[in-house]
Amino acid sequence: MGTYLITGATGGIGAAVARLLRERGHDLILTGRSAGRLDELAKELRTGAHAATQLIDTTAPTGPASTRSIRTIQLDLSEPRRIEAALAMDGLPTRLDGLVHAAGVVHLSPVAELEADEWIAHLSVNLVSAAEMTRLLLPALRAAKGHVVFVNSTAGLRANPEWSAYAASKFGLRALADSLRHEERSLRVTTVYPGRTATEMQRSVRAQEGHPYAEDDFAAPATVARVLVGALETPRDAVVSDVTVRPH
Repeated sequence: MGTYLITGATGGIGAAVARLLRERGHDLILTGRSAGRLDELAKELRTGAHAATQLIDTTAPTGPASTRSIRTIQLDLSEPRRIEAALAMDGLPTRLDGLVHAAGVVHLSPVAELEADEWIAHLSVNLVSAAEMTRLLLPALRAAKGHVVFVNSTAGLRANPEWSAYAASKFGLRALADSLRHEERSLRVTTVYPGRTATEMQRSVRAQEGHPYAEDDFAAPATVARVLVGALETPRDAVVSDVTVRPH
């Protein structure tokens, strides 16, 4: 089994990916802004249907290995310069089979009304922090010949009115993934482009657009997660480099 780090792990898609990977018995490093929500997710994943198979480590004094295979790290991705210190404090993994970038923020506004702070917020969380996390974790990913997955958006393929800051950050994320794929030949790199998905972010977007939110109108986070984990589980003789998932 492998070890996977997920950013934005308490969000809709991030949490769904964590559940699927945990069901498959993988070790997880979960990151997010809220320590409380991270603890709740970790508790859920250690018990019930999502718990990994109980493997007893006879050399360890603390019991089942499965109870120790989920770590949480509180990270504020709006401050990319602080990521290195935060990861160093918790201890960087020496081997990492996968890094899933699922964190993101969005605020809709026309270009004429977007101030510098809003541009910086989008770029910091959606792009710069992903680049910084990847840089810091490259040694561990190289050691495992691991897989990096960027959860992008269909906004990373086409920019619509009032989506400029978000789309720009996602276009940049696409460029980051494409460059990384060519530079790090031992790694596999995948970009997933979800369309509108039934998450709290989508609820916020619908409110900003002045429309009601109806969960059934959108793809389920678990559906997007199945596609993403499918890419992770592709045999090593191939890579799913780009995949778009749209609501039907």
